[in-house]
Parts: sequence; structure tokens; C-alpha cells
Amino acid sequence: MTDYVLQTEDVAIHYGGVKALDGVALTLERGQIRGLIGPNGAGKSTVIDAITGRRRLTRGKVTLGGQDVSALGVVERRQRGLSRSFQRTSVFGQMRVRQQVELASHQMGADDPGADADDVLQELSLDRMADTLAVDLGYGEQRRLDLALALVGRPSVLLLDEPMAGLSVQESLDLAQHLKALTTRRKVSVLLVEHDMDVVFGISDQVTVFELGRVIAQGSPAQVRADPRVREAYLGSAA
Repeated sequence: MTDYVLQTEDVAIHYGGVKALDGVALTLERGQIRGLIGPNGAGKSTVIDAITGRRRLTRGKVTLGGQDVSALGVVERRQRGLSRSFQRTSVFGQMRVRQQVELASHQMGADDPGADADDVLQELSLDRMADTLAVDLGYGEQRRLDLALALVGRPSVLLLDEPMAGLSVQESLDLAQHLKALTTRRKVSVLLVEHDMDVVFGISDQVTVFELGRVIAQGSPAQVRADPRVREAYLGSAA
């Protein structure tokens, strides 16, 4: 039996008669990237909120490293290795790059925040900009800094909500390659919500498709591309 680093079982979030999520089951293996796709309002960001503890579950369970974390708050889940980034960057413009990564590492309780920060910055090719104010970075570099803040403390699972939003084609490709490398070098598992289909199908090991709060298909990128329902409802008949 596979030991999943992350698993959701029958996860549902209802608001009265509105079913934002309805019986979502996902798994994530160590070092795996799972892409989440679907039209706006399908429930992709909501499932990330449910996994991180930002939304209370109507029913279901979230398991991290074999342990049920459904009753834990956001901070407790982060301390147990569950990290995320948001659609908008959360960097501090007037702080230097290394300063804020080291501060985030200190808040995570790292034994050596300085070494942790240096390691993350080098991993994301930000080490040459360590003394630069975040406001002076290009937008693509700010997105990588946002990712660096999520990586301190060596989380086992990284949840990314549209990390490519606002990036140029080349910046998206660069960030995608960094993500792929992270799963190999750091053994971090990634749940990726993204509208850039080239990125999702290019780097994901598995893809899950949402529609109206439910999973309508999942499998390898090739399997999902070939699924008639997905082609009709989301990718288009010529996809």
C-alpha cells in the first residue's frame, strides 16, 4: 500500500445549499507534482484552503504524513510540514531578500535560520540578489521570493495557488523548472493550481480536473488530455 504524504478523503465544504466542495479525494506521493485544473469557480483554491485549514470542513478528513490533521489550525499544519503560497505575492518590499527569508526561517524554528535562508535562496537562484530590496526585484523574481518564503523549514508538502499568474512565458518556464528540480532535490511534494496548461501538463506527474466542486477526472497528463469529458468541458474538443 502506498504511503501518501498528503491525502484528502471525502472532503466537503457546504455553505447552506451551496456545495463549494463535495466529496473530494486526492492523494500526493513524496516528490510528486499534482496539477489541479478546472474553470474559474470549480473549487481549486477552496480545496487548498481546506487542506491548509483556512476553511472548516463540512465532512471528510485531511491526512498529512499518515496523521489526521483535520482538527489542526493553519499554523500547526505549517509546523508539521504543510506550506502554501497565494495568488498574490506576500513579500515585504522594503526588506532585503535574505533578511525576510531568514526571518521566516526563524519564525519556523529552524536551528540555523541563516543557513536555511542561504540554502533556499541558492536553490531558487536568488542568492545573487540576497541584499536587494524586494521592491527592486522584477515580478518573476518576486514570485520566486514568495516561493522561497514557503520553502523555509523544509516542508514536505507545498501548495501553490497560481504561481505563474502575471509572469511572462519565459518566467513561467523558469519557475516551472525550479519547481520540478525542487521535487528531486528536496523531495517536496507539490499540489499546483494553475491556468497555464503548458506548465501543468509539462511538469505534473498527475493531473486532477475539478468541475463544480467535484473531481471529474484524474490521471497522468496523457490520460487527462484524452478523457472525453475533460476535452469537452474544459480543454476543448481539439485539445
